[in-house]
Amino acid sequence: MRAGYGARGVIYVLIGGLALFAAWRGGAAEGTQGALATLQNEPLGQTALWCIAVGLGAYMIWRLVDAAMDLEDHGTEAKGIFARLAIAGTGIIHGAIGLSVAGLAMGGSSGGDSGAQDWTAKLMQMPMGPTLVAIAAAVVIGAGGYYAYKGLTKKYREHMYNASFTRRIQPVLTFGLVVHGIMLALVGVSLGFAAMNTDPSDAGGLGQALETLRSFAWGRWLLGGAGLGLIGFAVYNFVEARYRVIPQFSDPDAQTLADAI
Repeated sequence: MRAGYGARGVIYVLIGGLALFAAWRGGAAEGTQGALATLQNEPLGQTALWCIAVGLGAYMIWRLVDAAMDLEDHGTEAKGIFARLAIAGTGIIHGAIGLSVAGLAMGGSSGGDSGAQDWTAKLMQMPMGPTLVAIAAAVVIGAGGYYAYKGLTKKYREHMYNASFTRRIQPVLTFGLVVHGIMLALVGVSLGFAAMNTDPSDAGGLGQALETLRSFAWGRWLLGGAGLGLIGFAVYNFVEARYRVIPQFSDPDAQTLADAI
């Protein structure tokens, strides 16, 4: 679990940092694959990529075990089963990202946002392909909405230890979750356009979502704000790695931030 959240944190530090640099100096903002590809030619970059790949594999294992054993007490009613399936789904997605990072570590090339277009094109070729892409769009938009809701309502406090540091860092965590939710929603909207137009080229990943922000009025400021928010989301992941409360493992008397209200 700790390795998984740590790996996610590193990824979003890279994406957010590159978005800030693009807002300040110009150039293209990068999505997940593009950001990670910047490590390939850096000192110890291959080692860093392997560490991230292993961390994402660990995150997949954690989420699958969490869902199967119900380590966070979601229960066996419909709502709980849905939550556990969603947990397993996020694990599988991060495992797939981990495999692509391992490919980069072995010298492969980054597909940039074309990765989103490639898998959208594959879905389009299946029976009811546009419908499948539309469902994927709805899921991604829903996930974005959930992250934003989680930040705005501070529901993350329910599974985070009450400590001096976690109490002080809450504004950063809230900002990071909300911005990450908005960026996911933008990715989902691009998938929705791809489904509506039956055109995979309309689909884009996080890099395209960042570039969309830059195209608006005051775009460089929006891009810089998004970069700061994604770094805030990275901080959220690092804090989760250290302070997350797991009902089935943590001290039953452990106080969460929600308990301290």
